[in-house]
Amino acid sequence: MMLRRFRQVDVFTDVALQGNPLAVVLDGDGLDEATMAAFARWTNLSETTFLLPPTQAGADYRLRIFTPGGELPFAGHPTLGSCRVWLDAGGQPQRDTVVQECGVGLVTIRRDGARLAFAAPPLRRHGPAEPALAARIAAALGLAPAELEAVEWVDNGPGWVAALLSGRDRLLALQPDLAALEGVKLGLVAPWPGGEAAIEVRAFVGGRSGYEDPVTGSLNASLAQWLIGSGRLPPRYEARQGSALGRRGRVHLARGEDGRVWVGGDVSACIDGRVAL
Repeated sequence: MMLRRFRQVDVFTDVALQGNPLAVVLDGDGLDEATMAAFARWTNLSETTFLLPPTQAGADYRLRIFTPGGELPFAGHPTLGSCRVWLDAGGQPQRDTVVQECGVGLVTIRRDGARLAFAAPPLRRHGPAEPALAARIAAALGLAPAELEAVEWVDNGPGWVAALLSGRDRLLALQPDLAALEGVKLGLVAPWPGGEAAIEVRAFVGGRSGYEDPVTGSLNASLAQWLIGSGRLPPRYEARQGSALGRRGRVHLARGEDGRVWVGGDVSACIDGRVAL
């Protein structure tokens, strides 16, 4: 056991305590998987990350991402938050962009002033959800199936399926039966005409110990690929998430000329110290 550098940041907000918190261990080298998983359970945050030396050519660092329930191949807010911590700790990228190695491969992160944005990884699964799954989701939300305008696979690693609703007020009023969504990671999205953002987003991890995630980078990445690609949203827009939890998460989405979708957000520092691991 040794003292390792540790930071906790708030992602997708420029005001601390309004976004999605993330725990980052900077000196993850030498830690075994069991210890990483135990620490993630102990922090009890949606994600805890560990920065490691890269193993792939071209990568600036390697990132392992853990939830209290296990490891993820990719997640958005841990990507932005961990990159900000790495840079603030003196990390020097090999090029103008930062390249992160993680379970889905190499992820490119660009700097736009103080804000960071990652290139959305390709969807592993897309297309309309199976009718039985769509019906199950509607029932868990207390809705008739016809009230869901579309139910689509938008899986870029974590396993997201998304449902489109017609209005923000309806979205925010929902109280899903999470136990009925065992094994489902569900993103909900609704337009916000004339609002502070183009859309409002909610994200749920189903199960008896399920929860609502405050602000979710991976989901917003895959939603943008779906919604921009289908012509439902313009190539550049802002999403809000966390309103139902008293947060004000802001996610900036843009599709470049090369077709890549970039997912941007601010990161606010909260805790800086050492942890014995």
